[in-house]
Amino acid sequence: MFENQQRDDVEALMKADAEFRRLYQHHKELDSKVHDAEIGVLPIDDVTLVGMKKEKLHAKERLQRMWEGRKHRTN
Repeated sequence: MFENQQRDDVEALMKADAEFRRLYQHHKELDSKVHDAEIGVLPIDDVTLVGMKKEKLHAKERLQRMWEGRKHRTN
């Protein structure tokens, strides 16, 4: 996530915005768990996996809105 963004910009926003930082870390944790479940390392049922994927998507969408809002405030 935010692969196309400047790493320094993302790190600056994480330092400045505790909510962005919390949500970013939560998204990373979910991403790792989903990946582990998909490759069979984390044994979870399909319903739980779908729920984690939805939660991850919601976090990503919220992060994207926060990122876009930051860009509009600095322009």
